[in-house]
Amino acid sequence: MGQSSGIGVLDKAVSVLAAAAARPSSLADLVAGTALPRATVHRIAVALEVHGLLTRDQDGRWLPGPALSALAGSDPLLAAAPAVLRQLSEQTGESTQLYRRAGVWRLCVAAVDRVSGLRDTVPVGARLPMTAGSAAQVLAAWSADPGVPPGAAYTGRTLSVVRRRGWAASVGQREPGVASVSAPVFSRDGVVAAVSVSGPSDRLGRRLGERLSPAVLRAAQLLSTG
Repeated sequence: MGQSSGIGVLDKAVSVLAAAAARPSSLADLVAGTALPRATVHRIAVALEVHGLLTRDQDGRWLPGPALSALAGSDPLLAAAPAVLRQLSEQTGESTQLYRRAGVWRLCVAAVDRVSGLRDTVPVGARLPMTAGSAAQVLAAWSADPGVPPGAAYTGRTLSVVRRRGWAASVGQREPGVASVSAPVFSRDGVVAAVSVSGPSDRLGRRLGERLSPAVLRAAQLLSTG
């Protein structure tokens, strides 16, 4: 298990992180790489996932999570996201998030909550389905693997509209009473993330897309590199 700090649970967590950092790993791989009991490895990996230090790909394999990348300073997008999301939250008065696609999931890799009052809180590391919500629409609209996920609350026609106008809006798709507006973040390789504003649908109103999309698009442009 490598060097010992004298704090057993910490040493075990570090060994699990190290094993997952080496390559995408199944639970069996992590067990083999750490020589720890299977139940212990699973419990630690799930706890690290909650804190965004580990995540899982579409095949269920473990790999470093967004919080670990941010701590390492190895991801320019994650380094820039907090300031941009904070500015967007101040401009709109709502909670803001940044999502990346991970197979059938979209992963929240950065977030800033509304300062006070009723808010939509999405913790960093949260995995949400690609079947609902404006961020899911954005990530699906520009996906390298075109098509509407099975059971999606939106259609192919919806994605065509999203691509044409450059942003997506949803009301009550992911969760009743929650609305959001999202826009794509580009790199040289295409769309790499979706930036979102979300909050109670009663407060955001019926024409939330027209009202919030300019600020969301500006935030997406600040985060884009391509």
